[in-house]
Amino acid sequence: MTATTDRSSRAPWLIAIASAALFALPLAAQQGTQTITYDDAIKIALEQNSTVRLAENETEVDAAVVKQARMSFLPDLRLTTSGAQSVGRSFDSGAGSVIDQTTRSMNAGVSSSVTVFDGFANVAELRAAEATRDAGRSDLERARQTAVYTVAGNYVALQARQEELRVRREDFAARQAEEAQVQLFVDAGTRPVSDLYQQQASVAAARAAVVEAERAWELAKVDLISTLQLDPGGTYEFQAPPLAATPGATRYDLPALVAKALEQRVDLAALEKREDAAEQGVRAAAAGRWPTVTVSAGYNTAFSSASDLAFGDQLDQRRGGSLSLGISVPVFDRGTTATAERRAQVQVDNARISLEAQRNEVGLQVRRAYLDHQAAQAQLEAAEAQLKAAELALQTSTERYRVGAATLLEVTQARATQVQAASAVVSARYNLVLQRTLISYYVGDLDPTNATLR
Repeated sequence: MTATTDRSSRAPWLIAIASAALFALPLAAQQGTQTITYDDAIKIALEQNSTVRLAENETEVDAAVVKQARMSFLPDLRLTTSGAQSVGRSFDSGAGSVIDQTTRSMNAGVSSSVTVFDGFANVAELRAAEATRDAGRSDLERARQTAVYTVAGNYVALQARQEELRVRREDFAARQAEEAQVQLFVDAGTRPVSDLYQQQASVAAARAAVVEAERAWELAKVDLISTLQLDPGGTYEFQAPPLAATPGATRYDLPALVAKALEQRVDLAALEKREDAAEQGVRAAAAGRWPTVTVSAGYNTAFSSASDLAFGDQLDQRRGGSLSLGISVPVFDRGTTATAERRAQVQVDNARISLEAQRNEVGLQVRRAYLDHQAAQAQLEAAEAQLKAAELALQTSTERYRVGAATLLEVTQARATQVQAASAVVSARYNLVLQRTLISYYVGDLDPTNATLR
């Protein structure tokens, strides 16, 4: 009797261990799998994310525009040359008669000009280009932060799905163990066969839940593959950084968070720079009312086959230069300057409206993230308390069923409640981690080079 009881008590645990090993085997047996850690994913995202790459290209264009604006202060240099061949009659001044001949000629010269004063339009254009370049750099930094936040969110979701899968597998293994226990009770005649059928249905439902959890886990991997723009046909194993079993409580001060976000959000800095660029555009447009002063210089020479002089002598005798000062005073431009100035002022107004709207949106984003974090923290505390009570209820129901004081339905309901509570703890835990990351992102604290999950 003792040996039979010992085998009966060990059978459920052996089945549970075998079931867990069966589910774990495919993960360990994968071949040709590329392992990607969280840090690796951050680097890949910063290198391959299309939004980041487009922002990098824009910063290069902005830098080129700044360089061009600076070069506009320097004089230009042009080398010109032209050649011609004349066929027909021409007057020979040396002979004093008209002759028929073919004449070849060439002119060559070098010239340069520089704008001395244009109403400071070139200065305004340079400052506008520099402000636009700085705004582009801020946009690039925000794009990098967004890419990192997306990766962090994908990793949190993946780890949550993995934990959910673990909960479902443990539930499946436990229900299989209970099925074996019920089978022993039925064989011994202490329980009706209906209990066995009911337990088998419960095991089948648990198996379906495992399949659904596996599907959700694989879809979370697909989201990461899409974010990192990896080869869809590859096989990947994503290793997330370890998280605390129970994240510690964190207290935030909402006014301080909002003030910090308004001070350091790079997208706000980008809009401020664009407002500065628009204001410089007004100055550049208003410069059309001022006179323009330019200085030009040139040096040229010529050669003609009609002359008896040698090539070098002709170039020497016909060489000459010029220096000129040009002043252009706008008297009437048919309203072109006024229209350009008004258009630039409207662009300044639009930039200010965009900045004000974004400031308000930043405050709302931080406020929502703060409230969501508070709720996530409370949900985790409630879920952990519910799980503790559900585990005690399941333990009590199981013991009562073994001694015949409870029905299998009570045990099934208690286990369903325990699984639901365990799943709620997983969701609440990772939701809290995600909300903390979201606060860092909205406040502007998220560092692309050192983005950690906590």
